[in-house]
Amino acid sequence: MELEPTLGLEVHVELKTKTKMFCDCLNNPDEKIPNVNICPICLGHPGTLPVINKDAVKKVIMVGLALNSEIPEYSKFDRKNYFYPDLPKGYQISQYDMPLCKEGELPLFLSNDPEQAKARIKITRIHLEEDTARLIHPGPSTGSGQSATLIDFNRAGIPLMELVTEPVIHTSKEARLFAQGLQIVLKTLGVSEADMEKGQMRCEVNISLAQSSKFKTQGLSQKLGTKVEIKNLNSFRAVEKAIDFEIQRQKEILEKGEKVVQETRGWDAEKEITYSQRWKEEAQDYRYFPDPDLPILHSHSKTKAGGIFNLEELKKQMPEMPWQKQERMKKIYGFSQQESALFVEEEKLAAFFELVMAILNKRELEDKNKIINLVKNYLVSDLKGFMETEAISWDNLKIKPADFAQLIALLAEEKISSRVAKDILMEIARNGGEPEEIIKRKGLEQIKNADELEMIVSEIIKNNSSAVEDYKNGKTNVIQFLVGQTMAKTKGAADPKIVEKLMRKQLES
Repeated sequence: MELEPTLGLEVHVELKTKTKMFCDCLNNPDEKIPNVNICPICLGHPGTLPVINKDAVKKVIMVGLALNSEIPEYSKFDRKNYFYPDLPKGYQISQYDMPLCKEGELPLFLSNDPEQAKARIKITRIHLEEDTARLIHPGPSTGSGQSATLIDFNRAGIPLMELVTEPVIHTSKEARLFAQGLQIVLKTLGVSEADMEKGQMRCEVNISLAQSSKFKTQGLSQKLGTKVEIKNLNSFRAVEKAIDFEIQRQKEILEKGEKVVQETRGWDAEKEITYSQRWKEEAQDYRYFPDPDLPILHSHSKTKAGGIFNLEELKKQMPEMPWQKQERMKKIYGFSQQESALFVEEEKLAAFFELVMAILNKRELEDKNKIINLVKNYLVSDLKGFMETEAISWDNLKIKPADFAQLIALLAEEKISSRVAKDILMEIARNGGEPEEIIKRKGLEQIKNADELEMIVSEIIKNNSSAVEDYKNGKTNVIQFLVGQTMAKTKGAADPKIVEKLMRKQLES
């Protein structure tokens, strides 16, 4: 039996607002002291009345506009009823049948495969709710031997956006690419930091297995398999690994002729397995009903003045979306799909690159393609590699775009060798400085004078008689060693092409 996985994602995102969703308490995800950003409203005290955070509504609508969603004129908030210690009111204010955004799509623009990058994952809805408190499990309490659970209500009431996809994803890679792409959209719009390690973006996956689609076309299977939900995946690696494990787990159950149980499962990152948590609830279990303390929300008007927002004005505020930037960089710089995905994935890398190119374009250097490739290669391979090795962030990097551009210009004009360029790049990245000043101070300008190089080459040949003998006995590759010795002698300042030419001339004379 050939089985096909069907996946849907639910992504929760803490929005970057000054205050919480329904009160004036600070929304500070970095607060270390428990239970300081709290008030009677977010603690659910009787008689308190919530007030909708306008900025949070705007941010969700901006996400909807970016993802080509329908923005209904009217929306409402509902009470989602369930009991859990992290829910102070005994219900969560959420949205059920009238969300802020309906439908939409997100392309898998981060894929290195041009065809896969065109694929668009359909979105069911994007709605707004409040976050829950944070449960802390410090371990057994002193003396009693019993475990304890503490509750920090600082997070309770923080604006939480939930995005739900259609069940149209079929691989763990697609799910990861979707989540990564969504994170970039959120950061581009400035609606959330979306830091998964801090819990600002949390993914849940719904997985089911059924007979392959080729059997469905024959009428042998017309519905999806039993759905299992994996909760609170806090990294892209966890999303991919959890899906792969769960697909295999369900496959083994079905191949034995047994049934998959509809349930909610957790993810053990250390063991890399899913584990059962509880039976999966249905919508009716939450007993949704409209929140009587909150009015119908008139977000905008399609036909006449009215509503909180003007959608046309919001559209004008939209920044360049990552897939738009990707196509622009392909067109202007000739990037491949893989290269453009790399630059879109890292916003500060792309910003640095484009600042450098803007500076170099003013210098009117001859070979534009050569300049683009030099900037790209030295930035991605050398500078980024150095940053990763030294654990240096873009904010702490000493080299400025103007210095990097100057270095590339000197290299393109063949005033310095590639060896010197790499050495200077590393020095400026660590300590700052201007390339031209360092070159002048250290005497690193490229040596092209044949007479001067003749003398250095003669000295290298004289001091490496064994290598010279190998060359004359037919081991011609040894010339690279001799050229390298010359480059080391000149601290990389010699032109390697001229050095090799002079080296061969002397060796064969």
